[in-house]
Amino acid sequence: MTTSSDKQPFPKGTVMRGKWNGKLYRLERLLGLGSNGQVYLATSGHRTTFAVKIGHEAAELQGEANILASLDHSQKNRPPFLLDVDDAIVNGTNVPFYVMRYVPGIPVKAYLRQNGSHWLGVVGYRLLERLTLLHEAGWVFGDIKSDNVLIGEYGRVELVDFGGASAIGRSVRQFTEIYDRGYWSAGSRTADPAYDHFAVALLWLHALDGKRLIQLTKTLLPQNRHPRELMRLVQSNPLLKPLEVWMEKALAGKFETTREASGEWRSLVRISQAPKSPSDRIPGWMAGMLGAAIVLSVTVAAVWLLQ
Repeated sequence: MTTSSDKQPFPKGTVMRGKWNGKLYRLERLLGLGSNGQVYLATSGHRTTFAVKIGHEAAELQGEANILASLDHSQKNRPPFLLDVDDAIVNGTNVPFYVMRYVPGIPVKAYLRQNGSHWLGVVGYRLLERLTLLHEAGWVFGDIKSDNVLIGEYGRVELVDFGGASAIGRSVRQFTEIYDRGYWSAGSRTADPAYDHFAVALLWLHALDGKRLIQLTKTLLPQNRHPRELMRLVQSNPLLKPLEVWMEKALAGKFETTREASGEWRSLVRISQAPKSPSDRIPGWMAGMLGAAIVLSVTVAAVWLLQ
């Protein structure tokens, strides 16, 4: 069943009552609109805030909910992400939905633009840690892109929209072309951890050198798309150059595991601790990372490029 024939967003104030669990949700505003569903900020009870995803197809939505339930079961050291799965009748139409923990934050590209590229080190490390847990549970996220990686206070990272998550060994269910290794002739679209590693490398290229990356996609013929073209961007960008070794391994699929990729990232950017207060906006421990890269020269001593 579909949510509605035209798949238009529901107006603010729409109330949904689950047919099976009986819980009541009031839709406050649209958070995201995609090909397979709509995500709303919703309230229930004493103004408790949730994210509610309404699907266009019940079977597809149930598949996403099953993935989230599997992750919650395997990652018991954190609060559950999936809170409810049900149907509701809205304006005479059956509406399948599931309810998630609401994750406040902004897309990673916007976060780095607003807060500075010196946050790339800690954000990158936390993203890789999240992916490590996902991969070790047997899943690949698949559709990594800026809008699906939300950053909250002090660089906290959450993955959202698991519609593209695929079991390792299966075909990737959803992807965005510019982040896809198949698009760059760098591998298949079979779900494995390396697929996500490649997309993470593209995430940083898009966030820190997006204009040149987009231009590259417009000028290269399909047969000329290759990771070496991406590495030319990395090598000529002062913010990405310090990550050259990591980026090359991610683009070439050379990390054996995501835990290895996370460990090499941590060593490269020398993360020692996370920021603890609003006054720690530019953490001292991040000196020497991407906003303060060491530039080596044969004629001068090493110098720090601050921010």
